Amino acid sequence: MSSLNYKHLRYFWMVAKTGSIATAAAQLHLTPHAISGQLSEFAATLGVQLFRRAGRNLELTEAGRRIARSAEQIFTAGDELLELVRNSQLASPQPFRVGCADSVSKLIACRLVEPALKLEEPVRLVCREGRLDNLLADLAVHRLDLVIADRPIPAHFSVRAYNHLLGESSMTAFATADLAARLGPDFPACLDNAPVLFPGEDVAIRGRLLHWLESGDIHVRVIGEFDDSAMMQAFGQSGAGVFFAPTVIAAQVCDQYQVAALGTVDAVVEQVYAITTERRMSHPATVAIGALARDMLFRA
Repeated sequence: MSSLNYKHLRYFWMVAKTGSIATAAAQLHLTPHAISGQLSEFAATLGVQLFRRAGRNLELTEAGRRIARSAEQIFTAGDELLELVRNSQLASPQPFRVGCADSVSKLIACRLVEPALKLEEPVRLVCREGRLDNLLADLAVHRLDLVIADRPIPAHFSVRAYNHLLGESSMTAFATADLAARLGPDFPACLDNAPVLFPGEDVAIRGRLLHWLESGDIHVRVIGEFDDSAMMQAFGQSGAGVFFAPTVIAAQVCDQYQVAALGTVDAVVEQVYAITTERRMSHPATVAIGALARDMLFRA
């Protein structure tokens, strides 16, 4: 005998506890014929007689009793292990790992991910930030459960993952009160020759903003370029220049950075995607994120 067949051992143990093949078969959701065949094979493998007939019931032989005692210890230990794992999972919330591309507004990312902290079964939120290519590489090897991005998976990137459009928003221009007063109220003409903080080359809306400015014959002075939206907004708060952010969070941007909205750019739309390895989002946290995006954040 090269190794113990634990399936056969469990069948034997159930028959030994119940004293009946029929009763054990019912509890195991198998046919009595199947149990009987497995028992015969198990006894032949061990080279011992496990049962003998006692009227209509089965009675353990001396060898059968010794094996039954060992089986009791084995399966009791298995049940204790399962209980230990279950209690450990209850005590330690499972991690939900989210990657956020630098180019996505942190206010939007925070609003989107917040429902993951309010699930019936709690999770431990792990957030990572970086370039989209690096985050997708981590997603591909399951270091992340979800990536929030401002574009779908780039065509050159070979990864088995799926794009889920969460929503889209027009853009709004913002500036400090002092800068807004100097520029005047005539938007978007007031942007001509204005100091502007511009998204970097890794940001999806950069090209759309450039096209919008060119089509309106608006010539701005680019003071700085930023891949990270939070860094750009921090410079905007200091009065360095005008910056753009999604209209859906205009109120929060004005409140957090103490700036004023100059005007809305309906022609430039930013999209926000959830990228997962699931064809359809099924993880409770990703479902909650999708529901919030659909029903609240991007509802308008």
